Amino acid sequence: MSLDARALALKVAEAAWDKKAFDLKILHVREQLQITDYFVLCSGRSDRQVLAIAENIEAAAHGLGLKPLSIEGQRWGRWVCMDFGDIVVHVFYHEVRHLYDLESLWVDAPEVEVQEPEWVRAEAARAAGEY
Repeated sequence: MSLDARALALKVAEAAWDKKAFDLKILHVREQLQITDYFVLCSGRSDRQVLAIAENIEAAAHGLGLKPLSIEGQRWGRWVCMDFGDIVVHVFYHEVRHLYDLESLWVDAPEVEVQEPEWVRAEAARAAGEY
């Protein structure tokens, strides 16, 4: 199965959501970076969840016949960076994500619109006091 970079980024998003990743964003960074097309950023609530998200992403990619070029940060589960060539995935422990604030570095990169699962929308509504 051959996927373009955008489709792969969306598949990665699904794999991250399967392990309850939150605050997921896909940024189209090709014009700014030129060494990759997309960044996928997401957060976990614990180091164990960060590692579970990263492992599920790697398994989903493997199921598509893809292997990461490199994976960094799996030892501690604070920030796992996975390079798939056309996309680079950043899975953060939520406090570490705020510390590094990658989104502010790529503020000019367009964000890809994604269809969040219902549980994500429900959780955001609950947090906003709508439930």
